[in-house]
Amino acid sequence: MKVLFTGASSFTGFWIIKTLAAAGHEIVCPLRGAIGRYDGIRRTRTGKLESLCRLVPETSFGSESFFKLIQDAGPWDLLCHHATETSNYKSPDFDVLDAARSNTQNLREVLRRLKSGGLKAAILTGTVFENNEGTGDDTLAAFSGYGLSKGLTWQMFRYYCGTAQIPLGKFVIPNPFGPYEEPRFTAHLMKNWKAGKVAAVNTPEYLRDNIHVDLLAARYGQFASEIAAGKIPCAKCNPSGYVESQGEFSQRVAREVRARTGWACELSLGKQTDFSEPLRRANLDPAARHVPGWNEKSAWDAFVEFYSG
Repeated sequence: MKVLFTGASSFTGFWIIKTLAAAGHEIVCPLRGAIGRYDGIRRTRTGKLESLCRLVPETSFGSESFFKLIQDAGPWDLLCHHATETSNYKSPDFDVLDAARSNTQNLREVLRRLKSGGLKAAILTGTVFENNEGTGDDTLAAFSGYGLSKGLTWQMFRYYCGTAQIPLGKFVIPNPFGPYEEPRFTAHLMKNWKAGKVAAVNTPEYLRDNIHVDLLAARYGQFASEIAAGKIPCAKCNPSGYVESQGEFSQRVAREVRARTGWACELSLGKQTDFSEPLRRANLDPAARHVPGWNEKSAWDAFVEFYSG
């Protein structure tokens, strides 16, 4: 397939492109800014992507340069809209409507031009933290303004793909972890353990769905092929990994790391006082049962090697 993929520089985007490229697909990846503006782990990811896909800088979704790319580099088999507005996403002042507008800029015209060139299908990436996704607390409310913006983006895509008669899939991401991630929860654990310190977990009671990023990407690759082949004309994919409390997940990580490094991997599970997020949220469909070739041991090996090196 020839794939138009947005959001390539993100953690999950990087792993999904690795998977699609390994399957033999041709991938073109518009980026919002110049490659030189990226730094840190994002720069590392984009550097590794250069041999796997074609990166097109300064080409945000729905812009004039995006339309030029559609025209000049097509025809396209699949649109994978993985990019999303995340600036200041944890702030209560996150601009929900502006983010949704950015995610769907000129969407109707984008879809019209892609379809006229033979587009077979589209996939929108969602998150388990948006409204009405996954399983958990009764209301299934959005976690934040960011989650709400993702829900609005989905509604826009569902409507305009429907009117354009373009098959649409939604790939709902839970909590991925693994090599080349920004410094988040598992990086916090590994940084402390590598230094011989006790890792504090302040929200051990939250039930979450943590998934190896390579397993997540493998499931995405399957879903993309199914959607593009017309096997599932309009569907969602909700891949799940380890559904357990953050305290239990921390202990799982400690066991796997300790067995491979000999580190003490000590934990301090605090008494949780912050319940500003929903207590429970997880996806529904265990990803590993769909990817029989995936090796959990190898995934843990790669995780430990990346953070312990």
